[in-house]
Amino acid sequence: MSIIDQLQGRKFSPKDDILSGLTVALALVPEAVAFSLIAHVSPLTGLYTAFMIGLITAVLGGRPGMISGATGAIAVITVALVLSHGPEYLFAAVILMGLIQVAIGLLKLGKFIRLVPHPVLFGFVNGLAIVIFMAQLEHLKTTDASGASHWLTGAPLWIMLAFIGLTMAIIHFLPKLTKAVPSSLVAVAIVSALIIGFGIPTKSVGDIASIAGGLPEFHLPQLPLNLETLRIIFPYSLMMALVGLIESLLTLTVIDEMTETRGRGNKECIAQGLANLTTGFFSGMGGCAMIGQSVINVSSGGRTRLSGIVASVGLLLIVLFGSSLIAKVPMAALVGLMFMVCIGTFEWASFRIFRKVPPTDVAVMVLVTLITVIYHNLAVAVISGVVISALAFAWENATRIRARKFVDSRGWKHYEIFGPLFFGSVSGFQEKFDIPNDPEHVVIDFKESRVADHSAIEALNRITERYRKAGKKVHLRHLSEDCRLLLHNASELIEVNYWEDPHYKVADNQLEG
Repeated sequence: MSIIDQLQGRKFSPKDDILSGLTVALALVPEAVAFSLIAHVSPLTGLYTAFMIGLITAVLGGRPGMISGATGAIAVITVALVLSHGPEYLFAAVILMGLIQVAIGLLKLGKFIRLVPHPVLFGFVNGLAIVIFMAQLEHLKTTDASGASHWLTGAPLWIMLAFIGLTMAIIHFLPKLTKAVPSSLVAVAIVSALIIGFGIPTKSVGDIASIAGGLPEFHLPQLPLNLETLRIIFPYSLMMALVGLIESLLTLTVIDEMTETRGRGNKECIAQGLANLTTGFFSGMGGCAMIGQSVINVSSGGRTRLSGIVASVGLLLIVLFGSSLIAKVPMAALVGLMFMVCIGTFEWASFRIFRKVPPTDVAVMVLVTLITVIYHNLAVAVISGVVISALAFAWENATRIRARKFVDSRGWKHYEIFGPLFFGSVSGFQEKFDIPNDPEHVVIDFKESRVADHSAIEALNRITERYRKAGKKVHLRHLSEDCRLLLHNASELIEVNYWEDPHYKVADNQLEG
């Protein structure tokens, strides 16, 4: 049974929200620590970031049930800045990142996520599922005395794999018996109890890093406030802001489809910005929505803001009071949990539609997946997919321009245009006309077409000018209101000769002379 199937018919309840939030809190610990190490900052930096961003977006965000925190997509961007200028510049960059995101939300630019085609969304989801899967493989490695990393072998490997399999089996089969409690939480509890109770030697959360700490403290970035600092941090802030919003808004779309509800993109942009702005003043590393944890939450029953609040507060309580207990949680249980997230996140249906959709859509889907996996750059992946889809759409529409030709009883030649006239179709449009052999009067009828852009206006101007030089008159017919407005606005730049029908209306079929 798929995650979406499990979600159908599920009733919302505070109990489900609380239990799912606790499950997410456990899953956030190794993720936040791992992303901190990627960004070359303290593990507590990632944990505090996950707490603050998770709490603020849970309260103010546009998608109840979606989980935000420190993410690998943001961490990868910040590495170069931290290594070259230190963490203080990172904190300042996160503050500026938040301001940019708030501005994007206030300008209501979040609606442009609707321009992302479905193949791009499929590629994004599949790529992230693979990235999450590959990140878990690092837990199947060990580090020797020299600091070199090696794959586990022998008994440690088989023990790890056995408990990963047990965790996955519990998560898969328990919902068939009961849905009273989240299967993910039960699986982590059972596997932890078996390993701790029988003293089985295997890797635990405590082996990654210490997660004990106090409350996050307010901290102003210690760096010079001048244009040089702005020059250094602005490129990183802009990239983090765009990547964070792309991942957040696409995650919002995924959760919308899973829950059959609709979130508010612009509100989410503002909430993400406020969260990053705040965490920057508390030595945070920046973050965004997390598709893996969001899937865990909604599949475990989390629907309201309560689940996100419980997850973030639960994470802080772990840092303050439960670090010694959580340090004993076996990584096998959390890896198994994340493997199930990968399986549930991956769009397996994308394989079935390969032969049912245009080859361009398949190419876009594969390209976005590969860029996401290889470069971990969601902005480049999504923008590349959107650009290719847009170019394919433009090419397809460019080939649809048609002209039906006939001569009426008065000897006037008519060109009835079909298909949009825009930058991609102007060449085909100009080839339709036989200027030397046409009669004195020519009618270009746009009843089944429309003038879409400046290139189309230029094409009309060239055609009418060529007819004028040939001593012939062109009559433009059935221009819609928006087409006539476009032509009128461009009248100072381009002179369209013999433009008639000054007051457009749906007229009878007889053309006036």
